[in-house]
Amino acid sequence: MDVKVSVVVPVRNPGEGADACIRSVLDQSMAPEEYEVIFADDGSDDGIQQRLDAIAAVRSNVKVLHLTPTGSPMRGRNVGLMVARGEYVYLMNQTDRLERTALAAMYRRAVETEADILVGRLAGDRRPPAPAFEADRERADVVKDRLLGLLTPHKLYRRAFLDAEALNFTDPGGLLAEQAFVVRAYLRAKIISILAGQICCHVEEVPEPPCDPYDWVAELRELLDIIDDEVPEGRQRDRMYAHWFRTAVLRRLGGTGFATSSADRAATFTTLRELVVRRFPPRLDVHLPVHLRARAALLRAGRLDQLIVLAAAMRGVHLQADLREVVWEDGAFTMGLTVEIMRADGSPIRFVPYGQDGLLWEPPVPLDGLRLPPELADISQVAARARFEVYVRHEESGLIHFLPVRCSVVRCRHRNGVRLQVTGTARLDADSAALGGPLPAGLWEIHVRMLSGPHQARTRVTGMPLNCTGTLAGHSRRLIVPWWSDRGELGVCVEPRSFPESIVLVSPGTTVTRQRKHVFVVVPVPYVPPSGGPPAELVLCQTSGGEREVSAPALVEPGVPGELAGRLIAKIPTRLLHRDGYLSPGSWAPYLRVDGVDVGLRFRIEMSRGGRVEVRGAAAARPPEPWYPLLKRIALRVPGARGAVRATRAVRRRYLTG
Repeated sequence: MDVKVSVVVPVRNPGEGADACIRSVLDQSMAPEEYEVIFADDGSDDGIQQRLDAIAAVRSNVKVLHLTPTGSPMRGRNVGLMVARGEYVYLMNQTDRLERTALAAMYRRAVETEADILVGRLAGDRRPPAPAFEADRERADVVKDRLLGLLTPHKLYRRAFLDAEALNFTDPGGLLAEQAFVVRAYLRAKIISILAGQICCHVEEVPEPPCDPYDWVAELRELLDIIDDEVPEGRQRDRMYAHWFRTAVLRRLGGTGFATSSADRAATFTTLRELVVRRFPPRLDVHLPVHLRARAALLRAGRLDQLIVLAAAMRGVHLQADLREVVWEDGAFTMGLTVEIMRADGSPIRFVPYGQDGLLWEPPVPLDGLRLPPELADISQVAARARFEVYVRHEESGLIHFLPVRCSVVRCRHRNGVRLQVTGTARLDADSAALGGPLPAGLWEIHVRMLSGPHQARTRVTGMPLNCTGTLAGHSRRLIVPWWSDRGELGVCVEPRSFPESIVLVSPGTTVTRQRKHVFVVVPVPYVPPSGGPPAELVLCQTSGGEREVSAPALVEPGVPGELAGRLIAKIPTRLLHRDGYLSPGSWAPYLRVDGVDVGLRFRIEMSRGGRVEVRGAAAARPPEPWYPLLKRIALRVPGARGAVRATRAVRRRYLTG
């Protein structure tokens, strides 16, 4: 049978980091005889060679190439492309991970669309998907469909296309070698397709290594030469030039490193200015965000001093996403949000009114000799198109899924200017949020990304716990619970593992009511099962000054699912002088005891010497270790005994609680 897909993976001393990659390429849903995996090892000395050889000995579709070391993955990719037998070739890195059905889905889609290049959806650890993955595309345009934001080699290439165009990587290559290969392939391909409806590969982000500014400019000049050779003069070439003007030139002249460190700053400025004067004319500035237009003007004027001032003034600019309300609507979790770009000191960014409805951007600090003309400082049109996106990120796996939103731009008067806010709602339906399918169980963070306008940024949704009511959502009737992190960041939990865990998630909303000789501790309960839940106790342990413990039965009052949270109420006796069984002055860590198992709650109780009782925010405390008798303490010193005890506890926590 002919090989459909060849997967090429360059390898160089990955340690244990390659395990997930190896497992993912061997466990594909495609039949083993239909695909092959080529590992190109660049002289590793950490034992990976022997591991790969052992796999190849028992897997007929695995091939290992042992290369002389070069320190670059480019040669491994080139040699892998030369020996590949597949109709298509997929390129990935040693720490990436394929979804199990990725090769089959990408190959099927590539054949259907007759694509020379198929771009399968990528998922990063924290970054949201690129804008190019908003929808499937049978015939994508490099500029209009924003493929320039996807310049890593993670793509499915028709091998006959690569051979016909003699495409390979510059060996050994620099920081832009991958981009040069992908750009040349983009511009020569007849059909580029996008598969956005299914996550294909999980990509681990690698920090950019330090680079000599002269080498960087030389590589960038070569990349621009490729564009000149492949694209005629006109709007398309200008927009492509503007992409690298923004990402490879102007962004290197801002940020914390440029503002605070003088290392290579003068060389970077000099080499980039020389390149800009020759290759990036002022007509490109209309394709830039307005603050980068100011940077470009200062660069052409040779004002390094003012560039440093501007970079320092822009430090700390951030996105603020405030939660106005959370409600349940037809089994879906709906959030009302207000999103705004703020300065480092927390004040809103102000714009200057211009004409009838226009707005002008002005630098955050006066810049000597710089005054952008109104046609470059006008942000009216981009501000009108400003919007936000909301996505959920799985806390453990890093999976990201976007939520449907509705939003609009609001102008507010602020002193002598105007501030811009984007307000709207986002809707989370647990039955369809994962690319049309059910959202997997676990903790999900909620993030916001603001697009268009004069700035772009992303952040977590924050706000006081407005509603911690859980409900059995959607047709699947799975329990969904909103929760707030210790930093006040909103998330949702899909299918909490136990009744106590659901209470832990919302426990920062606990309140206390003081009476003469007692205090009532009221802990919110997001959802009370029809059975009323298991019997529970609230246990308070003094965090210092002894091992005092106070416990009291907890009464659980059910609420209304999706409308009103239930309550767990415990009546704790108090006393100003220390006495067993009483809450006395000091700091107390709370635990919920269910079926003999203690689970730490996410707050603490402080009692002053005058008898004042308050709830303070805190991370969940770990249950105290049990005190063992002398014989048991001696037994635990036997080799292997502690490991057995830990394993027993782990099994008990994982399988026997809740």
